[in-house]
Amino acid sequence: MGYKISIDAMGGDHGLNTTIPAALEAVKKDSNLQIVLVGDHHKVKRALDRYSKLKKIKLPTLQRIAIHHASETVEMDESPSVAVRKKKDSSMRVAVNLVKDGSVNACVSAGNTGALMAISKFVLKTIHGVDRPAIVYALPAYNRETKKLSKTYMLDLGANVVCSSEQLFQFAIMGSILAASSKGIAEPRVSLLNIGEEEMKGLDNIKNAAKLLQSCDFINYNGYIEGKYIFDDSTDVIVCDGFVGNVSLKTMEGTLRLIESLIKKTVVEGSWLMKIPTIMALPLFKKMKKGMNLDSFNGASLLGLTGIVIKSHGSASANAFETAIYEAVKEIKYNIPKTIQESLEKVL
Repeated sequence: MGYKISIDAMGGDHGLNTTIPAALEAVKKDSNLQIVLVGDHHKVKRALDRYSKLKKIKLPTLQRIAIHHASETVEMDESPSVAVRKKKDSSMRVAVNLVKDGSVNACVSAGNTGALMAISKFVLKTIHGVDRPAIVYALPAYNRETKKLSKTYMLDLGANVVCSSEQLFQFAIMGSILAASSKGIAEPRVSLLNIGEEEMKGLDNIKNAAKLLQSCDFINYNGYIEGKYIFDDSTDVIVCDGFVGNVSLKTMEGTLRLIESLIKKTVVEGSWLMKIPTIMALPLFKKMKKGMNLDSFNGASLLGLTGIVIKSHGSASANAFETAIYEAVKEIKYNIPKTIQESLEKVL
């Protein structure tokens, strides 16, 4: 079965230098994939010609990439309201419009997160039964027993700063469906992020959400989870409000950078007694970094919309953006919006 994805070619910190090579690699590896690059036609065509020659892309593969002109670009620091009201021909807006009118099956953008959420919600609307869409991201998780790296889905990661218990309940259902499809498991474990595992701990909205989840046969509720266990593969879905989720995600990113900086500092500035064991351990650090390579986890889904929209990290490399494209493909194959709607109709 073929599928088609629109890409906001101008979005992100690196724009065409990321989106074009990623698109070329994706269509080269997946013969069922077609891509529509949305942006300034002249600039996109020039970049496409250059990168297709560098990568030696053959004509039959190149023919599965089309260009759709858009005269405007949403800047990374632009307000969502301006993006929605004044930039109706932006590459981001047009890419989402193509999902709305059925021209493509999904959209991928590395652009302004707030603008993408606002545009997507305005154009596509939310699924019946969903109050607000949520941003969900797959985090690396390590199983100490099997010694294998897995994924844990976490939502919301910034779309909704304050959430009611009912909204957290909706997030749990959506996250469970995504995890079941992506990880191939019948009953994904769902946990609420909290300051402790005891039932009496936490804010009222979290405790009330726990009661809703406990009474829902559809959800395999796993109780509360503390922040220190996020990477332990002790659950498949972690639910929280957007404020807590966003702070948690950025703390994780900062911690990884700190560890990397400390290792480099020891190698460059440390005494020989410190340098020797650090240098000897470098292969291990490199292997660990490869296993925790965030490029292979790029691609956050805007869950709860009637169409599929994937948000790539703004500073993503071409490899990372390619991963976001594959996340869109995965959601197309499992028809995530339809599955969410059918499930919500059963439990709400």
